[in-house]
Amino acid sequence: MSLNNTTLSATTTTVSTTVYDTGDNAWMMTSTALVLLMTPALAFFYGGLVDHKNILNQLFLSFVCMGIVFLQWVLFGFSFAFGPPVSSGFGSFGWSVLRFGESYNTNYSPTYPLLTYCAYQATFAIITPALISGAIVGRMKIIPYMIFIFVWSTVCYDPMAHWVWGENGWLKQLGTL
Repeated sequence: MSLNNTTLSATTTTVSTTVYDTGDNAWMMTSTALVLLMTPALAFFYGGLVDHKNILNQLFLSFVCMGIVFLQWVLFGFSFAFGPPVSSGFGSFGWSVLRFGESYNTNYSPTYPLLTYCAYQATFAIITPALISGAIVGRMKIIPYMIFIFVWSTVCYDPMAHWVWGENGWLKQLGTL
């Protein structure tokens, strides 16, 4: 048995090491979990306000909202709201399907990863249309509600989030928050 000796040529590569604050990241992840728990809590709160025949419908509306909005957020919602800007009105498809990789989060916070920020903002994107479910319980079928939530999140929430919190949103530049 013979061993071939090969010479490996070393190439110099520059690797940027980003050091995040573990305390900030832990706090953001804890906050994300707490805000995410607000949606089932809202479902149970609304469930207590409706007739007993609509309790399951109300719970289902809120839980369906969690799935639909999360799917929309991952596919393109986060990119529309916080992605590389195209104009002051909308984001772009640059980060659709969470294609930002290990991007350094200088625009939103340099102390925790962009994926943590994405998850945190997703929880608010989820609970905002879930608030609507209390007004339509017993009045709307589930399929039109699912379509409405998807369209509302895309047309209303994502642009508003971009305007207020996005990198070059016009409301952010006016100093609204």
